[in-house]
Amino acid sequence: MSEPYLRVDGITVEFPGVRALDDVSFNVRAGEVHALMGENGAGKSTLLKVLSGVNKVTAGALWINGERHVFSNAREALNQGIAIIYQELTLSPNLSVAENLLLGQLPERHGFIDRRRLRERALKVLEDLGEANIHPATKVRDLSIGQQQMIEIGRALLRDTRIIAFDEPTSSLSVQEIRHLKRIVARLRDEGRVVLYVTHRMEEVFEMCDALTVFRDGRHIATHDSLAGLDHDTLVSEMVGREIADVYGYRPRQHGETLMRLEGLKGHGVREPVSFEVKRGEVLGLFGLVGAGRSELMRLVCGVEKASEGAVRFAGDTRRFASPREAIRAGIAMCPEDRKSQGIFPVASVADNLNISCRRFFKRWGVFRHARRETDNANDYIRQLSIKTPGPRTPINNLSGGNQQKVIVARWLAEEIELFVMDEPTRGIDVGARRDIYSLLYDLAEQGKSVVVISSDLAEVSSICDRIGVMRDGALIDIVDRDEATPERLLGLALPA
Repeated sequence: MSEPYLRVDGITVEFPGVRALDDVSFNVRAGEVHALMGENGAGKSTLLKVLSGVNKVTAGALWINGERHVFSNAREALNQGIAIIYQELTLSPNLSVAENLLLGQLPERHGFIDRRRLRERALKVLEDLGEANIHPATKVRDLSIGQQQMIEIGRALLRDTRIIAFDEPTSSLSVQEIRHLKRIVARLRDEGRVVLYVTHRMEEVFEMCDALTVFRDGRHIATHDSLAGLDHDTLVSEMVGREIADVYGYRPRQHGETLMRLEGLKGHGVREPVSFEVKRGEVLGLFGLVGAGRSELMRLVCGVEKASEGAVRFAGDTRRFASPREAIRAGIAMCPEDRKSQGIFPVASVADNLNISCRRFFKRWGVFRHARRETDNANDYIRQLSIKTPGPRTPINNLSGGNQQKVIVARWLAEEIELFVMDEPTRGIDVGARRDIYSLLYDLAEQGKSVVVISSDLAEVSSICDRIGVMRDGALIDIVDRDEATPERLLGLALPA
């Protein structure tokens, strides 16, 4: 067996009130795809930030190709050939695709950016990524989340990196993009690079990875140098410290009267008029490939975008919401897919993020904030949803992605909401937290609420939903009952004919 190219040696990281990593050690060989697994808050992202020079260690060191390193900033990590592709993207939205790809190494001629060489190099990278249809001059803000993720990957590939870490890379990718990513990862392995792969999707681990390390509560639990003989149940038990027999835990229930009916709704991203209804007590799924129009449809419903045709009939009244505020006041709320830019206020605390919408309920004499009631409300939902945080005043940016998602859900639970629209609700969330989220959705449905789940996870949408609407190219193709929603049928409807 070859010597490890990367050694994580006794890494400890402490923040005020919490030890995020506690004496973590493991090895990774060159030409190995090594999975890092664990629940949200287990320490995976903290370790990636140590590798990138963002987080400073309290104790321990990294050994890279036999040399000891303790990075004090991101530049030192880049100079050692380390690239991190975070789940929360770090692109510059107002720059072009080409400029983002080569940021920090823009080609020059006579002191000016050489636009011809910039375009040529960008075209080559886009072709390698399987995204040749993207024009290099396109602004990044105009790309889908999945396309932006591929640009982030391309930027790392352009540098002479020997260690590449992927943080939930497939959470926003289409089926085609996931296939191409797998080919990219296999190529990196064949080139002898170290690939660290953070994911909660078990099937990806067993298909793509050579070895894995499990974290729990900031500690190293186990390293498996080979996945031979390792099964799903053993891995889950190591991650959560307990057995989880069925992560989806579907709970059938009676449905009530119709709460919402869409009547020929059409608008940005929805090219054909869409009509369907959602009943009280129902969990309705919307499935399709990235760009199918699922999120765009519900943004029309929630007043984020204005519909060009049709109407929403909600709780007996015909409505066309001019803004999300109007929809929220009527009883409709949406948890967005991109929580970083659309869901959280990153510089604010957990309590402020949770209370931001329902704050009007916690005022004295209708004017002054009642801080104690806000804190009590935040603490109640932190406890109910098992949100891992040192306290309600902790900046939400210090929480893992999964715990940030729970805070967003809690925000709407504290409101008077009848219809919950959940856009990729378990994106980047671990197996234990996913079960908590699913149980919460069933609880809402059993209370007579309605839930719409937008998901590109075929297993998820077919396992937790009562009916599944399949969209393709901005049109609703069909609505399938749960008993008939086989993976083959759903994928067949979602893929172009």
